[in-house]
Amino acid sequence: MKVVILAGGLGTRISEYTKTIPKPMVKINGTPIVLHIMKHFSKYGFKDFLIAAGYKRKIIENYFKKKFRNLNVNVIDTGLKTMTGGRVKRLKKIIGNERFFLTYGDGISNVDLKKLLNFHIKNKALTTLTAVRPPARFGAIKIKKNKVLYFKEKFSLDEGWINGGFFVMEPKIFKFLKNDHTYLEREPMEKLGKIKKLFAYQHQGFWQCMDTIRDKEILEKKLRKKFD
Repeated sequence: MKVVILAGGLGTRISEYTKTIPKPMVKINGTPIVLHIMKHFSKYGFKDFLIAAGYKRKIIENYFKKKFRNLNVNVIDTGLKTMTGGRVKRLKKIIGNERFFLTYGDGISNVDLKKLLNFHIKNKALTTLTAVRPPARFGAIKIKKNKVLYFKEKFSLDEGWINGGFFVMEPKIFKFLKNDHTYLEREPMEKLGKIKKLFAYQHQGFWQCMDTIRDKEILEKKLRKKFD
């Protein structure tokens, strides 16, 4: 199965780094975040990657000119201003009539990809997304008579689910992708939900995106530990 990684956005919320490099190339503990993602897929035997690039594409291309053991990497120009759904649509000819993985180039997880795939197949889904607990932005405290009795930094909330990427998709998804202006997360997902062909694999383990400098720091701290 091919693995599509969306890697074309501007990454404006972490502009301290993305002024000079594309967001997927921002390093987490010395390694570009996109390579962390690829290594996770590779661990499960999925080693055929399509990187849907745009902003500062040449930097990604030059990096992957290196030979990475057992990884087949193709960096595809999907346009500078193309939206997420449009980037996927541009890969239609390359993907062909095959099931594929899709994820964002700025989020890391220890999701079990084999279980995710089996869940998708069992439910006969057209698209399965990985649902995760949203990360908390603030610490939790308990106060009594103005005294702090409890303080703990929180990394996830106990309620609610969000789209964490790590999709499995059938080739029929292309029928729902109109053009370069299509946001994958809007009309296509809404339509799939209405026809009951969109499923959520609930992942209770580690997941963290990298939208801000704080997110980057959390990722670096977490990846120093063996969470898998």
